[in-house]
Amino acid sequence: MRFRCLSLLLGFVVLLSLAPVVVVQAATPDAVVAARNDLPQPYIVKKGDTLWDIANYFFRDPHQWLKIWEKNLYITNPDLIYPGNKIWFNPQARTAGGLTTVRPTPQVIIKPVERLEKPVDSTMAVTILERQDFILPGEEQGMGHILASPDERLNYGVHDRVYLKLDQPVKAGTMLDVFRTTDRVRDPANGQSLGLLVQHMGRVEVQSEENGVYRAVVVRAFEEISRGDRLKLAHTVDAQLHLISPESTLSGRVVYVRNGGHEAAQNQVIGITLGEESGVKAGMQLQIRRAGRVMIDRTSGQPVELPSEKIGDILVLLPQAHASIALITASTAPINVGDTVFGEPSR
Repeated sequence: MRFRCLSLLLGFVVLLSLAPVVVVQAATPDAVVAARNDLPQPYIVKKGDTLWDIANYFFRDPHQWLKIWEKNLYITNPDLIYPGNKIWFNPQARTAGGLTTVRPTPQVIIKPVERLEKPVDSTMAVTILERQDFILPGEEQGMGHILASPDERLNYGVHDRVYLKLDQPVKAGTMLDVFRTTDRVRDPANGQSLGLLVQHMGRVEVQSEENGVYRAVVVRAFEEISRGDRLKLAHTVDAQLHLISPESTLSGRVVYVRNGGHEAAQNQVIGITLGEESGVKAGMQLQIRRAGRVMIDRTSGQPVELPSEKIGDILVLLPQAHASIALITASTAPINVGDTVFGEPSR
């Protein structure tokens, strides 16, 4: 009997030794990046992109830029990436020929039928919104300027400490955009100033104040920030613009082509004479039309104006009271200052 009990006990110990051992590991920051198998790969770098921006856009955490760089070591300098570079979030996707697809168990979810406007998830649009703004005449001075820095340098980058001189009090933690004015937008029909296009140089966070001078730290830098650069309250950027149609028929014209150009095409920025007072909102889709030429009818001998033709589509990004900045999303011909901007309600 004693021998039989001993045999049973030894058998139980053997079974326990053969049982699988499960080790649970905590998720690491690297695992966070690797787990996002739903990301589009590769991401193609566009003009103005930085690894900081890409990490913030896809992972809502700009500090993940180092993990992205570690997976793309062909980039020798993380501060220098160029349009056309391919960014991989999961290097296994290169050799596997694509992303691994995990098919979940089908579920049936019953919801009321609702019509949603298609969102625009455009990296280019987000980049434009972060790098540029459109301000009204008289606002070019902003609310203050970069005064100096503790080490007396003239130019500053990310993590540098700076001193600010502001025209109004702000609290610690306030974010301010650093900007410079670039072009004044005028209506060519009457010369009226509609606003100024400004270029964002970066962003600073206010830390404290002493004797009317504010301490701040540079948290973002798109280009070198310098003494004298102007400041204004930071504006938030929605990564998704929802396409909307005008609520009434709109008619205006192109008044500005970025960088003083005479012609514009797809993926370029233009200014139009339609703004919030006309009912224009961010995300609104409008058309660019070119007036038909006037010709002489050989039969009647009378002048005839030919019909206008659509030559492009635009997406409103930054509406102001009397004008807006828009992105050309499609074009079939060069778009010029004076071309008609048209919109009508969807049917």
